[in-house]
Amino acid sequence: MYTPFERDEAFGYRKDSVENKLREGSPVIGVSVEEGLYLLTVCRGQRKVYEIYDRQMFSAIGMQGDIEDVRVSVIQMAHQEGFERSPDDVTLQRLIGFALSRRLKQAFGDILSSSPFVIRALFTELGRTPAQDSFYALNYDGEFRTSTGVAAIAGTALAEDRMLERYGEADVTLSREQVLRRALSAWIAGAQEAFRAGSVSEEAREAENTEEAERALLHDELKTGHIEVGFLERNTQRESRFRLLAPADIAFLNPT
Repeated sequence: MYTPFERDEAFGYRKDSVENKLREGSPVIGVSVEEGLYLLTVCRGQRKVYEIYDRQMFSAIGMQGDIEDVRVSVIQMAHQEGFERSPDDVTLQRLIGFALSRRLKQAFGDILSSSPFVIRALFTELGRTPAQDSFYALNYDGEFRTSTGVAAIAGTALAEDRMLERYGEADVTLSREQVLRRALSAWIAGAQEAFRAGSVSEEAREAENTEEAERALLHDELKTGHIEVGFLERNTQRESRFRLLAPADIAFLNPT
């Protein structure tokens, strides 16, 4: 049996361990505009942006096995919900609030017999209008937050704040190129902050925040990785609203 103090200590160790593993995960930013929803990240290997159901997609940072576990689970839940009820009943509020959150919270809280999920995920849901679009950021401990317009996940909370600050106010009238350029700039700001967290002082981090340093970071990441953008189209005649943008569609994002 654990005493209350020992239990709190064990939770603290779990939290620190997971946070350290998440720190160098490639950030993800989501943006809502008139034509639909975008998720942008930089992949270092395996694909990172996935469709869940007709109006939902997600991306995540963390251990690949845990990400895949969550991906498969939420897809199965969505299809079961759609089959037993209707496609309109498949919502992130139900999938995350009533199922995924509980599962992650249980795994994190069971310090005797289970390992916590090493994951931080960003889910998006497409509405009929941009005002009805939503983002759910789900943490490894089962806690989640909702937002509209713009959302981000990264290896540290400060990195997420930097991303949102860099992107600025949501503007649904922006063109695809404008949106993705701003999103990539936000990704760079988040990656720069998260990758250096704890390794240098605040003063040193500020001194390094130059355009040259940011270009160098992106250039280094793209040596072995690539930019990936998932898109949920609001009004389409295609069978599926979701698609990954082709390299030619986002060629303007690659540094010269």
